[in-house]
Amino acid sequence: MSLDKETIKELRKLKEKHPMPEQDPRERIKNFDEVPFGYDQETAVKEAMRCLQCKDAKCVEGCPVEVDIPGFIKLVQEEKFDEGIKKLKEKNNLPAVCGRVCPQESQCESFCVRGKKGQPVAIGRLERFLADYELAKGVEKPEKPAPSGKRVAVVGSGPAGLTAAGDLARMGHEVVLFEAFHATGGVLRYGIPEFRLPKEKILQREVDYIASLGVDIRTNVVIGKTITVDELFDEEGFHAVFIGTGAGLPQFLGIPGENCNGVYSANEFLTRTNLMKAYKFPEWDTPIKLAKKVAVVGAGNVAMDSARTALRLGAEEVHIVYRRSDKEMPARAEEIEHAKEEGVIFNLLTNPVKIIADENGWVKGMECIKMELGEPDESGRARPVPIKGSEFIFDVGTVVIAIGNSPNPLIPQTTSGLELGRKGTIKADSDGATSRKGIFAGGDIVTGAATVILAMGAGKVAARAIDRYLGTL
Repeated sequence: MSLDKETIKELRKLKEKHPMPEQDPRERIKNFDEVPFGYDQETAVKEAMRCLQCKDAKCVEGCPVEVDIPGFIKLVQEEKFDEGIKKLKEKNNLPAVCGRVCPQESQCESFCVRGKKGQPVAIGRLERFLADYELAKGVEKPEKPAPSGKRVAVVGSGPAGLTAAGDLARMGHEVVLFEAFHATGGVLRYGIPEFRLPKEKILQREVDYIASLGVDIRTNVVIGKTITVDELFDEEGFHAVFIGTGAGLPQFLGIPGENCNGVYSANEFLTRTNLMKAYKFPEWDTPIKLAKKVAVVGAGNVAMDSARTALRLGAEEVHIVYRRSDKEMPARAEEIEHAKEEGVIFNLLTNPVKIIADENGWVKGMECIKMELGEPDESGRARPVPIKGSEFIFDVGTVVIAIGNSPNPLIPQTTSGLELGRKGTIKADSDGATSRKGIFAGGDIVTGAATVILAMGAGKVAARAIDRYLGTL
């Protein structure tokens, strides 16, 4: 496809992104297939032409994994897709994942100058296009670097662990990646639904690429139980350890009735559905009991994932119950819009105070109270304040609690000398170095629950620090 100068000139003036085709909401709530279809080559080139190729490209500042954004977009403009994906993968080991689940609107795209008088360039969609282009034609096997003679253990195969492992292998180190579950990917596999991130078609092939870099992946190994961090050093001969175990411990509301049958943490609900394939029951042996009317408490991406999953599992009515207004909802705008299109009902300025059970201990309702917004709290968002006398009973049969996660305490409890934060996080400096020599950490285990791309950025920074550390041994 060759665009003439006049067409390019017109494309540069376009204020809106080229839309991405997607499944009709009436059809997609009946399946777990991916919702957006992605750009074709023609649309990708046209969208890339909206990029002004700024000399001082601020978009790069918004990318935690330091991708040369103008560089790869220029290659799309020139239809050099093979070179474009190579440029992307100089910094990003998981482009097909990032193109789908990263919050570009608050990262790279928020810095795009095109966003000042219209919509920013669709950086995430172009990243996905290149990644999908490569997956369709076949991923090239990377060249192996000269071995350094140093061994690094990476604990956890989520976004932080996969990034650190890939980068360390590129540096020539022998890397063993330990995963507690029977399948790799961490939150990418158990937390994000199939309709947002296909597991075999996309995630597994990204993991396979990490393995092709020379990373030895070992599943069903629970560090802190199967083997301790100290034993990795003393008995297995590792020179450094990176901890990227994420935040897999669910938080609860602390209200009466929360232990009733029919109350799920979002972790359990999504893990049963995604990792254990409950959506394929009875083909897979994982049942999941769901009432006709479901309430999901929370309004982040995990809450949207839970609500949209409940619809696909057969719930007739699904409600998001959130104590603030729509302006404070932390979920991505795209995820909120998709949920609304699919029929999820939003009950805002509403807070649960009690879960009510029937005589057999199953949820039959939820007592809520209406809220109003007061002064900002420590998060900078308006504080929700209960309105006296506004209590009411919500008629629901299943409740999913999606209000956040904390780090799993297993490694901190079994590793002496690790300095911890107030909420069970591992304290680490800006390079990921912990209070223990040779132990580094990054991602949600350090920051608390955050985004995939921030975890990847932490893995990348830590990999460089580990490489420097190994150079001193």
